[in-house]
Amino acid sequence: MLVKHRRTMASTFHWIRVKAICYATEDEDLLCDVVSGMTGVEELDVDVSEGLHNNPLTVIDANLSKNKEYATLFTTLGKDIAMSILDGIEDRVDDDCVFYVRFDKQKAVCGEYEISHGGDVISLTAKIMAHPAKKDVAIGIIKDYLLGLFPQDP
Repeated sequence: MLVKHRRTMASTFHWIRVKAICYATEDEDLLCDVVSGMTGVEELDVDVSEGLHNNPLTVIDANLSKNKEYATLFTTLGKDIAMSILDGIEDRVDDDCVFYVRFDKQKAVCGEYEISHGGDVISLTAKIMAHPAKKDVAIGIIKDYLLGLFPQDP
C-alpha cells in the first residue's frame, strides 16, 4: 500500500545542525563565514578543543530551529544537491529518523557545494519530525520537503 506523507514546512524537522571542524592550519573566520553563508545563521557556536596530537581545533556549529532557516539552508545548497540527496535518501536516514549528509569543506570554501564521503567535511545532521517515528515515514517526509522546495520538471 502506498502511503502519502503530506507535511507543511512547519512540521518537517525538530532541528538541523551544521558542523565544521577548523584545524590549526585553516582560517577560522573564513570557515565561520562559509557555515554562516550556507545556513543563513549569523550566530554560530564556536568551541576550541584539542585534536589527537594536541593540535588546536575549533568546532563551528550552526543550530537551526526555524522553518525559514531550514528553507534558506536547502535553497542555498540548490536543486542539484537536493536531487542528489533524494537519489540516496534511504542511506541518509537512520532508524531514529535522523538525516545525515556531508559536504566537501574545501569546495564549500570556494562557494561550491558537493556531497562528500571523505573526512574533511561540513556535516549536516537533521532530526526529522516523523509520526510514527519510523525510518520509512521520515524518508517520505524529507522527500516531500525537498520536492516541495524544488519541484520536478514534468
